[in-house]
Amino acid sequence: MAAVPEVCEFGKTAPDFRLPATDGKTYSLSDVAGPKGVVIAFICNHCPYVLAVLDRIIRDARELSDHGVGFAAICSNDSSTHPADSFVNMVAMASQREFPFPYLHDEDQSVARSYDAVCTPDFFGFNADKKLQYRGRLDASRSSAGPEELRRDLYEAMIAIAATGEGPRDQISSMGCSIKWKSD
Repeated sequence: MAAVPEVCEFGKTAPDFRLPATDGKTYSLSDVAGPKGVVIAFICNHCPYVLAVLDRIIRDARELSDHGVGFAAICSNDSSTHPADSFVNMVAMASQREFPFPYLHDEDQSVARSYDAVCTPDFFGFNADKKLQYRGRLDASRSSAGPEELRRDLYEAMIAIAATGEGPRDQISSMGCSIKWKSD
């Protein structure tokens, strides 16, 4: 079932974190932030919404780095119910797809909860002061990739944020698979 996150809560400070990555290192928010902003993307290995646009996520992360915007992806799914999202499988995917960004493992789901992440993919775009300015979609793709000429919502928003510190007021929420929360 598809999940849709809330609209952007402008000015909310990015919660910090320290998470292990698929490259064997541990990263904090300041480690992944660029001088002009940062995107924190909640993704996973199995979600058809993520898989449909993964090449575009990789492309946008690469291109945003040229504009001083950092990028990190976090997998918070419960791998006991969704083994495709295990850390071992995260390592394999990051290697096979040559992720140009850290792919972080939020095993206890505390980071997803602190961000109020809802779905995969769920994008959070912050300015240089780590204040939320974008919480929207990558583009109009859903569980299958749309045409190549689709407007690049996340990319365009982050370019504006890098230049002005402010995101667009009109944003369209991302849509994806719900985060697979652990049962209490």
